[in-house]
Formats: sequence, structure tokens, C-alpha cells
Amino acid sequence: MSRLFRDVEGGPLCPQGSVVCIGAFDGLHLGHRALVHRAVERARELGVPAVALTFEPLPREFFAPAQKPPRLTLARAKFEGLRDIGIDLVGLLRFDAKLASMEAERFVREILVGRLQVREVWIGPDFRFGKGRAGDLTLLRTLGESLGFTAHAIHPVAVDGERVSSTRIREALNVGDFDSVERLLGRRYAIAGRVVRGKQLGRTLGYPTANLRYGGKRPPLQGIYATRVHGVGAHPIASVSSFGTRPTVAGVEPLLEAHLFDFDGDLYGRRIAVEFVARLRDELAFADLPALVAQMHRDAQQARDLLSTFKQQACA
Repeated sequence: MSRLFRDVEGGPLCPQGSVVCIGAFDGLHLGHRALVHRAVERARELGVPAVALTFEPLPREFFAPAQKPPRLTLARAKFEGLRDIGIDLVGLLRFDAKLASMEAERFVREILVGRLQVREVWIGPDFRFGKGRAGDLTLLRTLGESLGFTAHAIHPVAVDGERVSSTRIREALNVGDFDSVERLLGRRYAIAGRVVRGKQLGRTLGYPTANLRYGGKRPPLQGIYATRVHGVGAHPIASVSSFGTRPTVAGVEPLLEAHLFDFDGDLYGRRIAVEFVARLRDELAFADLPALVAQMHRDAQQARDLLSTFKQQACA
């Protein structure tokens, strides 16, 4: 079972040594997975724990709060993904002013060596760390010679002739190109969370929804989608979903609302995952609720038709 730690300070966590990979891991795309798989492989060969170090919030969210990049993966989903790949210990480090100002050499000495007793460090080809992004592979290798570890970088992973990156995934999500997203992630894109209570307006309009919050992060997509909901039964349930701020009813917080077709049950408190299949349209403001309901009918029928075709393709 994977363990989680948040703090930079503290006693040794891996007395027998460890293999550590470091990165933002937003989305856990094929490039991230290649890095993590390599660290896990080396850890198993050495007989020590595999450790993934990442950050919450992401450094870019900390340094530019007014211009946060869209988040592909929330913290819990990231932890679960790293666990499923084989990571034994996840360091979800609190990225605050203290950590942002930590010199790269101190990061190595106190965290990698002091807390994790690192024997090997694995990073992506362009990874930087420490104050002013001064830390890189060269620094790791130099310090490793005196502190007793080695440092390595994996080669970039390419799909369709271009390097896999979180930026490419965000761009594809923005235009609803979920097939490209699947090629970059190695899986269909989905957002998981625990169902929360909303204003229950959808129920009064004939479209009850399972609602997921996005943790105060900036969503990577917005609009109306044909979706499938996992975690309710043995098979995913076809659905139509809205992800946005609900302008017709004066919503503010981004909310993912999934209406499950031909389903009548209480999902409050349940953890589900909403898989995105196709983009239907932008989120719009309507003059009144009847106009909104008429459009919801059209969206639902379009989603049913698309998902029927998608299911047939998946079974072919």
C-alpha cells in the first residue's frame, strides 16, 4: 500500500535507501508514466522503495495565482495514479513561500538525502527545481558524487511525431479532441471526485445531476459533453455533462454536473469518475428556464446518439 507525506521537514522515511522520481505529474501522461515506470523498475531491482516527489499547489499556481494553468489532475487522483503504477511513497510537498525559496542544494541535502536516503534520482529531460530553478541534472550529478547517489534523465516520449506534454493535452481538451488526449495519456480522460449536493435545480427541471467540485482549481475544459460515468455499476453509464459556472442560474464556482441516462438512485457521497467522450457545445446563458430546458433536451438526445456510436466502435 502506498504511503503519503506532505512535509519537507522530518526524520528519515527510507532507512534502506530509495529511488526517487520528481515532477509535476499533472495528468500522468505517457511521458510521466515512462519516468515513473523507470523509477519503479530500478527500485525493484535495488530492493528499495520507489518514491515520487510532486507538489501541491503546482509551482506555476503558486507563482501566478491570477493566471493559474488549467489543472488536468487533482491531488487525490494524482496520488491514486502514482500508487497504481507502483510507487510506494508519494511526497505531495506543500509548495509555499518556504519551499519556493529553498536553494536547490539544500533541497537535495535535506529532502532527497536527509528524508529519503536516495540512491538514484530520475527526472524528465527539462526538469528544474529549487530557488530560481537553479537545480538541474548537472547539479544532481555533481552533488550525487559526494552524497552517494546517481542522477538520470529519461528521453522525451513522442506521440504523432511530437513530444508528449501537459500543454498538448490542455490544448486538445480545449477543442474537445478526446481521441488525441487518449493517445497522449494512454487512457481516456476522466475527472474523479466525490458527489456533492447542489441546488437540485436539475432535478426540478427533469435532469437530476451528480455534481463534482474541482477543488478551487482552474478546469481544463468547459462546456457541454457526452460522457460516461464510472463507479456506479459494473459498467459505465451513458450521461450528458456540463462543466462550467452555470450562467443561466448565476453560478460562480466551476462545477461538473453529470446527468446519468436511465438511472434513478442516490449518489451523494459516492466517488465516481466522469469520462469525456465528445464535446457538444459551449456553455451558454439562456433567456429563461424554458429555453434552457429545451436545449437540455437537445443536448441529451445528441449525447445519447454519440454515445451509442462510441459504444459500437469500442466493441468492434
